[in-house]
Amino acid sequence: MIDFYTAPTPNGYKISIALEEMGFDYRLSLINFSKKDQHTDDYLKISPNGKIPAIVDHDNGDFALSESGAILVYLAEKCGKFYAQDEKSRYQVLQWLMFQMAGVGPMMGQSNVFYRYMEEEIPAAINRYHNEVHRLFGVMEKQLENNEFIAGDYSIADMATYPWVFINEWSGTPIDDFPQIQRWMDTIAARPAVERGMNNPPRPDRSKIIQSARKMITR
Repeated sequence: MIDFYTAPTPNGYKISIALEEMGFDYRLSLINFSKKDQHTDDYLKISPNGKIPAIVDHDNGDFALSESGAILVYLAEKCGKFYAQDEKSRYQVLQWLMFQMAGVGPMMGQSNVFYRYMEEEIPAAINRYHNEVHRLFGVMEKQLENNEFIAGDYSIADMATYPWVFINEWSGTPIDDFPQIQRWMDTIAARPAVERGMNNPPRPDRSKIIQSARKMITR
């Protein structure tokens, strides 16, 4: 059994998708940011940086692990799927996982902050992050021209990237100009495990997010 600590964010949905795809038995614990669950002593023992997602694998000596990329690699190695078997292909998957971790996620995250959450509108910041996300989408588009999925076969790189691209309109970075990304999104969305993962926990009502997000930013 795996205890899975999460919240309804793209980084959390990466792991819920992976757990569903890989068929692990898991128990979901929702971390409430407004109640500062992430800062409790018990949770910091599991996730030292006080972030989600995190897991505790009770089938492996109560092994605790945080950081979504590390969790994805751990789960893929544990189940023996979605992380290529030969060395070169594994590093290709890792390359595109790092592309999401270092590029798509942080840039879309900053786009969210400046485009949706900041009370003061800062056009230069909005344009900077929108332009960078658009550039990164261009890199993805080119990669997907000759590959059904990001690293060839369906992998943890796709599981990591899909929940972020899913919120493209919310970030103000639509994918209308990227037909291969649209095709990739449709293909992944059709997977039953992805549908289950993207609803565990249920996705929030966007109309209620801005107020709570502003409280988090200013706390």
